[in-house]
Amino acid sequence: MERIIKLLEKAGIGEYSALQIKERTAELFFVKKQLDTRRIKDVEKFHVTVYRTAEADGQKLKAQTEAMLLSSMSDDEIIKALKDAYFAAQFAMNPYYEAPSPVTAPLIEKKGALAGTEPEKAAGIMAEALFAADCREDAFINSAEVFISKKRIRVVTSEGTDVSWTDAKASGEYVVQAKEPEDVEMYRSFAYTELETGALNAQVSEMLDFVRDRARAQRILKSGKYDLILTGGNAAELFTYYGGRSSAQMLYPHYSTWSVGDDVQGETAGERLELTLRASAPYSSEGIPMVDRKLIENGRMMTVHGANRFCRYLGVEPTGDYRKLSCDNAGSMSFEEMKQRPCLWAVTFSDFQMDFFSGHFGGEIRLGYLIEDGKATPVTGGSVNGSIIEAQKDIAFSTDRFKSEDYEGPYAVLLKGVSVAGE
Repeated sequence: MERIIKLLEKAGIGEYSALQIKERTAELFFVKKQLDTRRIKDVEKFHVTVYRTAEADGQKLKAQTEAMLLSSMSDDEIIKALKDAYFAAQFAMNPYYEAPSPVTAPLIEKKGALAGTEPEKAAGIMAEALFAADCREDAFINSAEVFISKKRIRVVTSEGTDVSWTDAKASGEYVVQAKEPEDVEMYRSFAYTELETGALNAQVSEMLDFVRDRARAQRILKSGKYDLILTGGNAAELFTYYGGRSSAQMLYPHYSTWSVGDDVQGETAGERLELTLRASAPYSSEGIPMVDRKLIENGRMMTVHGANRFCRYLGVEPTGDYRKLSCDNAGSMSFEEMKQRPCLWAVTFSDFQMDFFSGHFGGEIRLGYLIEDGKATPVTGGSVNGSIIEAQKDIAFSTDRFKSEDYEGPYAVLLKGVSVAGE
């Protein structure tokens, strides 16, 4: 870091923000239950943002561009990369904005079992949890990858910020397969900030059930409106709408017209929304201190959030970019109770997405359960095309909970009268 700062000065660059990441990773690759490849990597890299100011027609302007540097680069290579970035900045000028307020603090060490375990050992623990559920005849894990990452992150800016912290993450992906009566595969990823062995084992067990049912799923779904249940990551995806619409990046260019205090849920017959932005790190990549912030309270927007530039444009406190959201609604019924009504539980999609601009959500159904007269029939085919703007008027949450790297909240969400295109 000290070397890069000297080279920034030598390159004549007065304003900058340097993000240093030292990372150690352990990676395991499996074919079925057999370990195929094992990797240990130590990487150090720097993301250096350089700022350039100018004036045009009496207006002060500012631009930022980024250079990605490696500690293995020579001084000449680093100076060239910095000068190239500074040169390119003149072609991307925007209205001027102040830098984040400077912060200095000692290293903040992440606590917990994952942070305190060597990556190699943690990878073995998570792999054992993943394969513990793979003990049945009708479905199995075809392949899997497990990654453990431990990072030390430091942010230094020309304004005087110097903060650092450590982080840890367990992630990976796997493919489950069933061969009868149809040969099918299903993909799933996972990411946790702790050694969530129980959660991973439960997820894999559930996916083995799902791929077994996908192999025998019928194409009988008819077009119409359904009470729709979304679970796990699909439920979490719904709530990204509220994070997106309330962000400074959406508000400044008027892509969103929300403002603090607005009732963004409108008239409701169901539960009122309670959402919180969760600080998954003590500082943002710009060195902005991050804390938990209430986003939606009783259906009303409470916070504008985002990176320094757009918050400055709006005249609000820069909060940093949040990656994690929690839904704080306690829920009104268990997941099992939720499934007692006639409904469609859409489990997996080819690509489930939420559109921040329109509020539409949907995707093609790979596996769902059509629940009629207390009977759940596995179905495949068709697609969901809903609107959160309409669905939020009568929304219900399960008392069962779900936790991942970027979401905490109800495991299941019930939306009434959602459009589904059948086969």
